Amino acid sequence: MTDARAPEHVVVVGAGMVGLATAWFLQEQGVRVTVVDREGVAAGSSWGNAGWLAPALTLPLPDPAILGMGVKAVINPSSPVYVPVTTNRQLLTFLADFARHCTPKKWRAAMAVFAEANRSALDAFDELTLGGVDASTLPADPFVAAFLSESDRDGLVQEFEHVAEVGGRTEYELVDGAALREIEPALSEQVTHGVLLRGQRFINPGRFVNALAEAVQARGGTMQTATEVVSVEQAGSGVRVTPLHGDVIEADAVVVATGTWLGRLARPHGVKTIVQAGRGYSFFVRPESPPSNPVYFPSQRVACTPIHDADGNPGLRVAGMMEFRRPKAPPDPRRIRAIVDAAAPLLRGVDWDARTNEWVGSRPCTADGLPLVGATKTPGVYVAGGHGMWGIALGPLTGRLLAERVARGSSERLLDSFDPLR
Repeated sequence: MTDARAPEHVVVVGAGMVGLATAWFLQEQGVRVTVVDREGVAAGSSWGNAGWLAPALTLPLPDPAILGMGVKAVINPSSPVYVPVTTNRQLLTFLADFARHCTPKKWRAAMAVFAEANRSALDAFDELTLGGVDASTLPADPFVAAFLSESDRDGLVQEFEHVAEVGGRTEYELVDGAALREIEPALSEQVTHGVLLRGQRFINPGRFVNALAEAVQARGGTMQTATEVVSVEQAGSGVRVTPLHGDVIEADAVVVATGTWLGRLARPHGVKTIVQAGRGYSFFVRPESPPSNPVYFPSQRVACTPIHDADGNPGLRVAGMMEFRRPKAPPDPRRIRAIVDAAAPLLRGVDWDARTNEWVGSRPCTADGLPLVGATKTPGVYVAGGHGMWGIALGPLTGRLLAERVARGSSERLLDSFDPLR
């Protein structure tokens, strides 16, 4: 499918990683862009997440292991995956569909798609940085996954074997005990087994996304923050983007990249898939000897990234949890406490009570674990979202693929799997 006329001007609604990457790659195609956001650059889940660019761990969220946790586990506020008791019909519908996708067969099908995306994800970051985005991707050499037992580690190794069965490739090395702590001295004596992952990277996500916004503006893009869009409509041969306050914006096409709120603008255009908030929490600590590379505790689902805080101080961002509830619900302090309780026995030299920058953000999740990227049923209206935990890692690749689709009508195979009308 190709558009009759290449667009000259495209509005991108959403100034997170996905929206800004789409804007940047549209500029690469010679398209003028206007980016609007109801708050500001990186104001949503692009800011406080772990910032991992880790293809080895970019896996489908619907996982048979989640069903194995049982109902009692997921309604426990200290659980890594938490579902508050609810009567919300949309959330119940999402959870039922999500559970249907937590089977080995569906996981393998989704993983085959992720394996294809992961092969190109880092290259898209390189295009941004080589193209003038003034931010770095940092090599994680090595990226450490740490465990309390060999049996726990075996679970991740088996997952890598399943990834290989569908065409993925993971370079890793097993390491134990003192050798592990020699590589990462911040690990406590309780951590006895590890996996060293090669070929992974990480970023400071807030800094990177702001640098991306600056690059878009430097190349002539217009940025409108504090602009809440209430509707997008077809208007003649183009589109009309209507904000709650201010002037209507007319353009040739629009990309809706509003994260958890994607459904509100996209549903009138045939996108029926529920985009559910999967809230994650993070905070900042200053260990006596911070890890030099990311550390992941898979059994506890806790992610640690060496990063600078909002004031530029070096330290460690500690992140975790998947909390299915409405995005604007107040932060639940029990979730921060659960991360602290899980991580405290595993790291040395951390004053957990001195943590700062506590944050909660809403990841946009789909029940099948795949993003929604591509054309809607309305000519000129496109969407890009639903990446779950992987909006940072897959955002630039999404932007490149969608920009080529919008500007030139091209359609790579991945976009078939990401079809928002599926």
